Amino acid sequence: MPCILIVEDEKDLQDVLTYNLKAAGYTVLLANDGGGVVELAAEKLPDLVLLDLMLPDVSGLDVCRALKSHTKTKHIPVMMVTAKGEEIDRVVGFELGADDYMVKPYSTRELLLRVQVILRRGQPPAGEPETTAPSSRFGKLSIDREAYRVWVAGQEVTLTALEFRLLCTLFDRKNRVQSRATLLDEVWGASEDMATRTVDTHVKRLREKLGEAGDYIETVWGVGYRFLERPPA
Repeated sequence: MPCILIVEDEKDLQDVLTYNLKAAGYTVLLANDGGGVVELAAEKLPDLVLLDLMLPDVSGLDVCRALKSHTKTKHIPVMMVTAKGEEIDRVVGFELGADDYMVKPYSTRELLLRVQVILRRGQPPAGEPETTAPSSRFGKLSIDREAYRVWVAGQEVTLTALEFRLLCTLFDRKNRVQSRATLLDEVWGASEDMATRTVDTHVKRLREKLGEAGDYIETVWGVGYRFLERPPA
């Protein structure tokens, strides 16, 4: 049974989320502020964190940054839930590694659907058996899917869960162009109103982190991105 950590200081909203998540079959952990979230997540290892950005003690952005920097919690998906709905707020959230972003007030039904999408992302998609392989090698790039770890030329590279999923999505579809809209849907499970430049920002950051293996991801101008079919000679 998946476990979800709710980080929310508004008691009424916390109660509504708890009721609906439990009714949907999830177990729930609660935090009223951001102070001990990383320690709690590292101990309990929830399957998802629902994170309010406007907390009484620290910024939810700082909490997200800390979660994505901690060895034990960096793989845990984070859905930001906030009243701050400007595009720049969303972009910053995704750049910090958030997996989804919902603006208050929101539909509880939509939130539950998005939770389902995020939790399904850890499961191999039907019809693509290659994604079940725990480890993959491609030129100087090595991917350990079970451990969420990546190496380039023998040196480990630290990726956020979202960057890791983006890399694996492109890798598993070698030589097939993936449009920005497709990546938003497959990697982010995104709503239609999300700016496609979110994809460009993450691909740029992913390439930078991959260093000499960053060139394995090609830009197809006007369309999207494609992972090389074979490693360079």
